[in-house]
This record gives sequence, structure tokens and C-alpha cells, in this order.
Amino acid sequence: MGIARIVGFMLVVAGTVFLVTAYRATGSLSERAVETFTGRYSERTQRDLVLGAAGVVGGVLLIAFGGGGGRRRR
Repeated sequence: MGIARIVGFMLVVAGTVFLVTAYRATGSLSERAVETFTGRYSERTQRDLVLGAAGVVGGVLLIAFGGGGGRRRR
């Protein structure tokens, strides 16, 4: 297993943590109040949702295509 795939797994885990915490934050009382008045989530929650999604997608791409497949130099 190459270093790119290891980094991919780490990105998937970190992205999942960001997504779960941001999703749980959307149900909080303060977040619901902000959404009621502004029509959107707070900037921090939006940022965490985007970072989490990007981390998961980037990690999956690294796992799928980060193997290299070419010859190694000796």
C-alpha cells in the first residue's frame, strides 16, 4: 500500500468526522435560530460541511487512483 492510499484513508476519516460534527451542529438550538432568521446555516457549519465533503471525495479519489500503477525505480 502506497503513501497516497494511506493519506486517502486519513482524508476519508477526517472528512467523515467533519461531516458528522457539522451535521450534528445543524440540529442545535443556536444553529436553528440562525437558519430561521437568515435562511442558511452559520458560516462555520457551512465550512465544516464543505470541508468534510471535500475530504471524503478527495480521500476516495486518492484511494482509487493514488496507487501509481507505474514502474518503480530502483
